[in-house]
Order: sequence, then structure tokens, then C-alpha cells
Amino acid sequence: MRAINGVLFFLIRLAQSWHLPLRVPSPTCFGWHNQVSSRRNMALFSDTVASPFREDDYDLDDDDDDDDDAQYIPEEGENLVLTLENVELVLDRMRPYLISDGGNVVVKEIDGPVVILELQGACGSCPSSTVTMKMGLERGLKEAIPEIQEVIQALPDMPELNETEVETVLDGIRPFLQVAGGEISISEISGLNSVQPLLVLKMTGASSSIQSVKLEIMQRLQRHFMLSGLRIDWEK
Repeated sequence: MRAINGVLFFLIRLAQSWHLPLRVPSPTCFGWHNQVSSRRNMALFSDTVASPFREDDYDLDDDDDDDDDAQYIPEEGENLVLTLENVELVLDRMRPYLISDGGNVVVKEIDGPVVILELQGACGSCPSSTVTMKMGLERGLKEAIPEIQEVIQALPDMPELNETEVETVLDGIRPFLQVAGGEISISEISGLNSVQPLLVLKMTGASSSIQSVKLEIMQRLQRHFMLSGLRIDWEK
């Protein structure tokens, strides 16, 4: 019973220390509609911020013609040319919804017909960041600027996978494992130059058999290194 109470205490303290409340995936990640009309393209440049995620957020009935600072609204069927200014113009209509989800997007480079973007904050580390990029940002940009052939996600500089960096993550976990009478250590790091490097960990104590504890540790390592091919196994 004492061991079980210790494990429960560990889980509670671990969750509190990370300050990562569970939330339902926001429209930023999953709410991009499959059918987007030319009416939406026009709304991207209206005076009011229009959601790129919900059809009913688009309000084109703006009768304020006296605002000299209003942004240019292209006529239906009219397209924009590929320039940094126009790319930023389109992205500005999507940014409020990325920001409300704890993220943002910046233009890293325009290489011919290829636009390179970097998702920042929560959007950069979100598991569905690829969906956000391809189904949301890329679609919106291509519809407004047909010259764009591809939108590529640039990954920010992330820590190198090595023993020192792994130990840095584990050091933040050990105090809570010790409360439950557990320990964790590195057994193996291999395939550093491959697309699927392998990290093998060894955990002992009462918490070693609880899958939810292992899952939390794996997720924290994945967030730290941001390597999609990183495999994390446990020594038996």
C-alpha cells in the first residue's frame, strides 16, 4: 500500500511540475475544412479577422468604406503574386488562431515557388504540427497565391541527442521517482546518425511497472528532442 501511495504521489507531482494541462486539440490542429470556397479567399483579406478554421466565421458584409488604412481586398477570382509582403498578409489572417493556441508562425525563407515556414511555441511541438502546416497554412497560402508550389516546415534548432541532454531531462524526473522508491538510468543510445535513433532506459522500483509513468517520461523526452524518428525502449 505504501508503494502504491508513493506512485500516486509521484504521478501527481510530475504532472504539476510540467504545467501541461490536458486539453482537447484545438481547431488550430484539426479544424481545417476540406472544402474551401473562393469566398473564403476573399475573407482572408477583409478588415475583420476571419478564422481559417470555421466557415461561419467569414463575414464579408463590411460596409466601412471610410477607413483609409483598410487592407486591400482582392476581387473574387483575383490572385496575389508571390512576395514576402503578400505571404505575410495571408498568414496575418491565420496568426490569431495560432496565437490563441499558444503558437505562432514565421516566414524563414522564400526560395522560388517554395515557402519555408517555422511553427513556434505550442504549434511547433504539437504532434499534429504537420497537419497544421499542410492542411491549414499551406492550403490557405496556395489558394491566395497560386504561384506557391510547396510550403515546407522548417524545424527550429533542437538539442542534440546525447547522454548529457538525456540526463538533463531525467534529472527533472528523478526527484518524483525517488518519492515512489524508483530510479531511472540510461542503458543505451545508438543510431545517432540514422533517421531512427534508439534510446533505451532502465527504470526500477514500484513505478517501473506502471505504463502511464513510462508514457509521461517518453513524452517529455520527445518534446525535448523533437525527433520524429526517435525510438524509446525500456530494458526488461
